[in-house]
Amino acid sequence: MDKLIFATGNNGKLAEVKKIFADTGIEITAPFELGETAEVEETGSTFEENAFIKAEAIYAKYKLPVIADDSGLEIDQLDGRPGIISARYAGENCTYDDNNNKVLEELKSMTGPHTARFICCAVYFDGVKKYSATGKLEGTIIKDKKGANGFGYDPVFVPKNMDKTLAELSMQEKNKLSHRYKAFEKLKGLII
Repeated sequence: MDKLIFATGNNGKLAEVKKIFADTGIEITAPFELGETAEVEETGSTFEENAFIKAEAIYAKYKLPVIADDSGLEIDQLDGRPGIISARYAGENCTYDDNNNKVLEELKSMTGPHTARFICCAVYFDGVKKYSATGKLEGTIIKDKKGANGFGYDPVFVPKNMDKTLAELSMQEKNKLSHRYKAFEKLKGLII
């Protein structure tokens, strides 16, 4: 295997996963780098179901091995929300800021700590074989955004036993502990 298509339209995720696979000699590409869109309607009720929906749709188009993921933020005081709708929590076509502002607004009247976790389910599909792996990162949500690195909820999420948000860490620091790193490292071990 010398090439994998990563079913994503997210440049941040693509950069992270390319770094994770950098030592394998496997080229990671995304549909948008091939002039296509990776937009697939996520109709599953779990991270794993949504990841396989994306992987199978992209495989059907290219007939090449595909990796995909679905990830999100679960906040205990919000009964696990935003969960599988993390990317569009504030509505369709919302920005990362919109999502962060909605979470901060919902938590404003609640006393902390606001325990939460990022969850990522990474999957592989080649038309026959299916593998999945899950990674988690525990932490808390803070009341103000900090940092300019990363994407999504990174500016409001402080990993357990740390005093910086994910958005205050370098990509290298983040990749060593992130939910996506953990999931794709496990997945890499399953497919190589």
